Amino acid sequence: MPLILGANSASGGYDLTNSLRFNRGSSDGLSKTFSSNSNRRTFTFSCWFKLTPSSSSGERVLLGGSDGTGYLWFLINSVGNIYLQNNPSSTIDLFTNQKLRDYSAWYHIVLAIDTTQATNTNRVKIYLNGSQITSFESPYNVYPSQNQDLNFTTSTHALKIGEIFSANYFDGYMSDVFYIDGQQLTPSSFGETDFDTGIWKPKAYTGTFGTNGFYLQFKNSSSLGTDSSGNGNTFTVNNLTSIDQTTDTPTNNFCTLNPLNNLSYSGSGTLTEGNLQLSYSGGLFHTNATIAVNAGKWFWETKGVSNMQQGTVGARIGFVNQDNTGYASQYFDGGCIFGMFWHPTIGIYTAVGATQTLRSSTLTYTDGDIIGIALDLTNNISYWYKNGTLSFTYDFSALATIGSYFICPALGNGSGSASPVYQLNFGNPPYSSGSNTDGAGYGNFSYAVPSGYYSLNTKNLANFG
Repeated sequence: MPLILGANSASGGYDLTNSLRFNRGSSDGLSKTFSSNSNRRTFTFSCWFKLTPSSSSGERVLLGGSDGTGYLWFLINSVGNIYLQNNPSSTIDLFTNQKLRDYSAWYHIVLAIDTTQATNTNRVKIYLNGSQITSFESPYNVYPSQNQDLNFTTSTHALKIGEIFSANYFDGYMSDVFYIDGQQLTPSSFGETDFDTGIWKPKAYTGTFGTNGFYLQFKNSSSLGTDSSGNGNTFTVNNLTSIDQTTDTPTNNFCTLNPLNNLSYSGSGTLTEGNLQLSYSGGLFHTNATIAVNAGKWFWETKGVSNMQQGTVGARIGFVNQDNTGYASQYFDGGCIFGMFWHPTIGIYTAVGATQTLRSSTLTYTDGDIIGIALDLTNNISYWYKNGTLSFTYDFSALATIGSYFICPALGNGSGSASPVYQLNFGNPPYSSGSNTDGAGYGNFSYAVPSGYYSLNTKNLANFG
């Protein structure tokens, strides 16, 4: 169960300020058809990405190219393998043995192609976090022939980011996207190992781009496909809006919900919108977030989108200790060290072990309400807000000794026919918000962040956790 614990931040120097959130269900993507093709044999593609789970049949396309009769695609498949294929001829067919399964992490990937190379394994190189991948699953280890032209015609050059020329779309986040036309580069052009932490991190690119090269930073919310290379190769935006521009980046990783800790007992849940929207399909279910803390003061918001009030089977919004694998129900009992939750019609209760205790029975919320939680782990006090107004305060310092245990945001759902939909806001909401930041200047919240509280991201963890 991947969790970001403690001070985990890419340190020093070069900061990336924006990423773009892609949602498969909305057919999100970027596309451009170039008027001419300067090079069909040599290029480098580089980007940072953070994944959202894909459907069992879904491919998450990073880069796609087409000439109308065939295509080249570079993708992450539904179980996490990296896949490069040239269709319909499959003259390039590389399928990594390595699988990507950490949904809390940012990855850096580089695809470097030069079909003029004499040695076939030098014609395509794939790098992950600075290291070359050399293990490919047989028989999907087919390299291009020497001097092979890729599926881009001599007259036009069609490229897509996050989508392809079929029903395959990327799910997750992308940041710092490069396409270098006419050069086969190594990862050192785009990243470096941090001297203190040993973490692979971004660095500024100082080279040239070539005629059809581009650089997508996603800084312009009104033109998300803007090319920053100086070539003017701006992409057309397909189904993406300013809401999809985020500050969740490889140099400041924000909390999301954790798809590897969605625990179902009689229902199921689906994560979308960059692991920030959770839809239940009824039954007992609960899930945790990717960042857990045991010190400091933290704030986040949850929007109840639909089906919040369902009697005793309603949605539960709150927090719990990080390891909930032993819990037996939506109440997080049977192994819960400590948790607190707000039920839409019953009120706010605590959970310690198998015991749930109602602490307030007069508070309610419904569809469209935004619940804010300010969690003070310095003094063990929680503050509960509804639509910006403080509704309840609870001092749990005498109730349970948290000790070394880490606490993280969590959601639960009761049994029955309830099918609630939540949207989480840890600073990058999947809905229109109020542009309120925390004390460090991070985040985008609907309501003012209480003084001294911070959003859950790695820079804040390093400074205030």
